[in-house]
Amino acid sequence: MALVGYGMAGRDFHAPLLRQVDGLRLTHVVTGDPDRAAAAREENPGARVLPTVEEVWPLAGQVDLVVLASPTNVHAQQAREALHRDLAVVVDKPLAVTAADARELAELAAARGVLLTVFQNRRWSSDHLTTRAVLSSGVLGELVRYEARYERWRPVPKDRWREHSTSEEGGGVLMDLQSHLVDGALDLFGPAESVYAELAAITTVGDDVSFLVIRHLSGLTSHLGATSLAGAPGPRTRLLGRDGTYLVADIDGDPTAYSAWLDTDDEHRGWLVFGEEAEPVRRAPGDWADFYVGVRDALVTGEPPPVLADEAVAVIEVLDAARRSAAENVVVHIEQPGEPVVAQPDPEQPVT
Repeated sequence: MALVGYGMAGRDFHAPLLRQVDGLRLTHVVTGDPDRAAAAREENPGARVLPTVEEVWPLAGQVDLVVLASPTNVHAQQAREALHRDLAVVVDKPLAVTAADARELAELAAARGVLLTVFQNRRWSSDHLTTRAVLSSGVLGELVRYEARYERWRPVPKDRWREHSTSEEGGGVLMDLQSHLVDGALDLFGPAESVYAELAAITTVGDDVSFLVIRHLSGLTSHLGATSLAGAPGPRTRLLGRDGTYLVADIDGDPTAYSAWLDTDDEHRGWLVFGEEAEPVRRAPGDWADFYVGVRDALVTGEPPPVLADEAVAVIEVLDAARRSAAENVVVHIEQPGEPVVAQPDPEQPVT
């Protein structure tokens, strides 16, 4: 495995998981930063540190997989280079900045028969897996609405490339946190039919406030919020049904305004709430390393990758639609495969 990038994504997320999974060996790390290079050598004994990604391409016969933990605005270019050399690729989310680039990469990977997958690690979080278990149980009855949030209180923004880049350059919370929320909603409730979005850039160059409404083909509506300017963050998950609600209060362990509903122990995740009655929900075990177990199995045994390229494209299509919706104040229809492009008027809001 060659890991491109040793910032927060590469060092804190990908490298530890690559070291954890049996059968994977991290042999090369790419970073041009001297301090990060020193950390890469110390934390990954035996791995060779390279200053530029261009030095990876001649190694196509020596490495089996390239992991791109680089800034979002170079994902498409670097993935294209790897695929043209028949190198399997894991791209940190999101796959690309635009749906057009994402579709091109998916088509290129399919044409060359090369593995392409995207690190949507939150699918293997206990939050997501427990929500799926609650859905499967049917305890909520007919579903009404799904809400998911990554709300934080950071009135003084961090000094990172994401804060200094527009959404069109891969920065902001739309391309970062919303890519997790959108992927989770699509994974749970199926393809999007339409998207409405509100975006604002208040303390950063990229958007630091975002709200998306996805109407799924299944008929359910998802409300997805991501912001760094929530002094009183809302609950991580609220899944509303006719017969009850599934509620997860905290966001990655950070307190929210729903502190009365925090988990009582590590064996449970969230609550089933029926008005004045409530009961804790048994936590479904989740481990982000399972993503890389799936990558290993896809390479060795030919199993389907843990995240399909087409699924990653669908996420970017929603994010593209969100940018357009916010800019034009419209509800944007998502074209379905094989569907003719015909604009249909909406009695409440304009649809394009």
